[in-house]
Amino acid sequence: IWWLDPELTYGNAKPFVFTQGHSVCNRSFFPCFDTPAVKCTYSATVKAPAGIQVLMSATQSTYLEEEDVYQFYMEYPVPAYLVALVAGDLIHADIGPRSRVWAEPCLLPTAISKLSGIVERWLTAAESLYGPYIWGRYDIVFLPPSFPIVAMENPCLTFIISSILESDEFLIIDIIHEVAHSWFGNAVTNATWEEMWLSEGLATYAQRRITTETYGAAFTCLETAFRLDALHRQMKFLGEDNPVSKLQVKLEPGVNPSNLMNLFTYEKGYCFVYYLSQLCGDPRHFDSFLRAYIEKYKFTSVVAQDLLDSFLNFFPELKEQCVESKAGLEFERWLNATGPPLAEPDLSQGSSLTKPVETLFELWTTEPLDSVAAASSADLSKWRTFQTVLFLDRLLDGSPLPHELIKKLSECYSSQLDSMNAEIRIRWLQIVVRNDYYPDLYKVRRFLENQMSRMYTIPLYEDLCTGTLKSFALEIFYQTQNQLHPNLRKTIQQILSQGLNPLPSIDTTAVTTDTPAMVLEDKVSEATNSAISLRDVNVSA
Repeated sequence: IWWLDPELTYGNAKPFVFTQGHSVCNRSFFPCFDTPAVKCTYSATVKAPAGIQVLMSATQSTYLEEEDVYQFYMEYPVPAYLVALVAGDLIHADIGPRSRVWAEPCLLPTAISKLSGIVERWLTAAESLYGPYIWGRYDIVFLPPSFPIVAMENPCLTFIISSILESDEFLIIDIIHEVAHSWFGNAVTNATWEEMWLSEGLATYAQRRITTETYGAAFTCLETAFRLDALHRQMKFLGEDNPVSKLQVKLEPGVNPSNLMNLFTYEKGYCFVYYLSQLCGDPRHFDSFLRAYIEKYKFTSVVAQDLLDSFLNFFPELKEQCVESKAGLEFERWLNATGPPLAEPDLSQGSSLTKPVETLFELWTTEPLDSVAAASSADLSKWRTFQTVLFLDRLLDGSPLPHELIKKLSECYSSQLDSMNAEIRIRWLQIVVRNDYYPDLYKVRRFLENQMSRMYTIPLYEDLCTGTLKSFALEIFYQTQNQLHPNLRKTIQQILSQGLNPLPSIDTTAVTTDTPAMVLEDKVSEATNSAISLRDVNVSA
């Protein structure tokens, strides 16, 4: 349960509270069987001060104004981690026939302008692929920047961090991913956290089917290329034989399941599901199977064998061909081998968007450098966000870069990138930090002075402290610490104190040392004792 003082909200007017149950944190919210294998309906009665709006992940709600009491009821069985509550200075607007958006008053106009009309389009596309949306309403609530992940698929009420509002394409993908969870994860759930890919891999596949239907194959392939790049980056840091790269990862006693959530859960899981779809010949045949799978298992929890047995029974001709035992692509190997996916999707339909990125990167990194030719070959202002972040990520992968190259890149792009969204800006600033490019350091300071979210602060602090700029990081932190949530302050302190004497303690009385919230650094948080850090992984929930 996260309690925020008014100063940690956008409006600075009223206190705010929200819960985050994934994976095993709702045991600190209410007594429960905190496992995805157990599902139940629930009801709740919540009393709140006048002027505080309370919402929960429920199908029914009433408000008794004379008593300031809210009553909620979830009529369908859900696992404990999907019970969620939020309360604060929230107002709403309808954005579709079964959707409304909730936000602080100062944010609501932006949320409306970004989402009005299009959420219904996504829901309709999803229903055409996977059958009826069973939860009634699909509402969205935007949370303050202290929300520890990007988005959470609470049924009937998706939670999403407000910081993502300025990055249109990331906002689209993040919400469509949560829409997909309405079928994969919420209706049919992984019975054990050791098989999280059953929710995340299938939801990622469904998300990309929805984006293909609504935005075309090229855009979907671009987003997929960006994510698979991130997967291989994580592989490089973790090592190909790391056990967390398995789809059926072993959960040791005492390990928080959130610590096992990584890009393999999403992207290696997606690649396996995509491979299954390719065995069918036509993705529409696979859509038909997934509709039958949802209908058979909805409101229950499953293991991988349930999915794979259903798949082979649905396609008896594939069963006769023994596709589950195809050399090098055995289903068992997909599930239990470490390392990269055994097969990756054909992304050639995205070449119109990915080829310009590859060309520009080659122009900038091929010696001898012709900066004039490189600068004139592409106009980043006309690119999609995913093209720009893919380009910057590849520059990040190659850092540190020659000083003259960084200087030319700054001259060409730095001012232009200043006006772009935070997903783009943070990547350029990471390039600045990893290359010790001092002329642009003031932009790093300015960015951190205006950011309160984990997703846009931790990567920069980690980069600053890995290199020669720790004193610069300390200076910024002491200037900005009061605008950060205590949990985030504590995390940054831990980063800053690596290799130093302990930093002066900061009052974090709102946080106990064993608070479950501390393990929620991101729904794709670092694996315990691994070399990977958040700066190397930027992925939606």
